[in-house]
Amino acid sequence: MTENARKFTETYFSGEPLPFAETDPEFCELFANFAFDETVNTRLPMAAEPLEEKTRFLAILSTLMGCQGTDAFRVMLPAALNAGLTPIEVREVVYQAAAYLGFGRMLPFLDAFNAEMRARRIPLPLAPQNTVGREQRRDAGNAVQVEAFGEGIRESWEQGPEERRHINLWLADNCFGDYYTRAGLTLPQREMATFCLLAAQGGCEPQLISHAKGNFAVGNDRLFLIQVVSQCVPYLGYPRSLNALNCIDKASA
Repeated sequence: MTENARKFTETYFSGEPLPFAETDPEFCELFANFAFDETVNTRLPMAAEPLEEKTRFLAILSTLMGCQGTDAFRVMLPAALNAGLTPIEVREVVYQAAAYLGFGRMLPFLDAFNAEMRARRIPLPLAPQNTVGREQRRDAGNAVQVEAFGEGIRESWEQGPEERRHINLWLADNCFGDYYTRAGLTLPQREMATFCLLAAQGGCEPQLISHAKGNFAVGNDRLFLIQVVSQCVPYLGYPRSLNALNCIDKASA
């Protein structure tokens, strides 16, 4: 490994070797040097400052959930916690993934998270983060939608074909009311995580463009999202990374 890659693994993996280091040392070297040195230490010429470590790892965990990288998630989760992400922050992004991946694809990551908590002797369940009751969740969720996507989405359940309005209602009360209104993550963090969840799935380009715009609205600008995608290339691969960059450009235009 390069010196930077070695320092990265010592800092965030507590000196433990990567799980494939003994069986596949050549791949370990290739991956670590790219993901833990070249990717981490490349700076965008126009970016004001590099991503914070917590932001980088929140994006990586979200990307791994989006691409169904359960084993890789288990590898990177301890590093993310060692980088300063709190158990609450990680749990919140795992919970939020249910709205964008569905329960069937989110559940393995919740199991992996809980296993890590038990290994660290952190009592479960963690502290509740609900901030609104069932009676308020529709309006509270819609307020978040309006903040991120504009006035055109206010009371969206009154719009469109009548036979589809219940989906618009669920987007307000479930997707945004149940998840985005929770404490533990800020709205910019949640929108960034959603962008990663969508980018990693593939085939979600219309929603990815929409959420790129949502990121812009809550303060995550174009250069920030390009930095996020850049940090996720080792975990996402080039085709979907390039698709995400194209969606950022379309949203900017």
